[in-house]
Amino acid sequence: ASYPMNFIPNAMEEKMVRTHPENVIFLTCDASGVLPPIARLDRDHAMYHFISGYTSKIAGTEIGLGIEPEITFSACFGAPFMVHHPFYYAKLLSDKIEKHGARCWLVNTGWVGGKFGVGKRISIHHTRNMLNAALEGKLDNLEYRKDKLFGFDVPLTCPDVPEDVLKPSTAWGNKKEYWMKYDALAARFIENFKIYAKDCPPEVIAAGPRRLTKDEL
Repeated sequence: ASYPMNFIPNAMEEKMVRTHPENVIFLTCDASGVLPPIARLDRDHAMYHFISGYTSKIAGTEIGLGIEPEITFSACFGAPFMVHHPFYYAKLLSDKIEKHGARCWLVNTGWVGGKFGVGKRISIHHTRNMLNAALEGKLDNLEYRKDKLFGFDVPLTCPDVPEDVLKPSTAWGNKKEYWMKYDALAARFIENFKIYAKDCPPEVIAAGPRRLTKDEL
């Protein structure tokens, strides 16, 4: 369905928008409690995660779901509505990011300190603080760490956000369990991406996660 723009309060017609977005936000909900709450993505990581479209289905958001959340991947965060191969849309996004110098962020509103049922939901207050910091450029000149499995950049600090939220492994009581759970999530990403890999360039495939070695587990 569609309706006139003037039905939407404060909406501006496309020709009236003065600038392109400076920040692109991918929202996900990680019910396994292992992803960081915010990560900065380069263009290849942005394409990989856009194509993957990872999140968790939560009870109360869809009919037929039980209590336990379900991991799901929906290409471009809207697979049923995409006519072309997901890389087609990912490349359009990448070109826009490069042309206009936009920053891209993966923001996780899921769990921290443990999976669903063990940890706690990342608070709206902390999510809001991270989003505001990203949009206001307060994360631009901070120190980052490279994520061990996914390779994206995670800020070491963020105004008004605790360290154990920014670095999920510190909030888990059992570190080995954390890494096993994180490795399992990486495996799900890798398996899901196989259906798209043959039509994606090597640099996008390489932007996906790696698995832990036996010595690391």
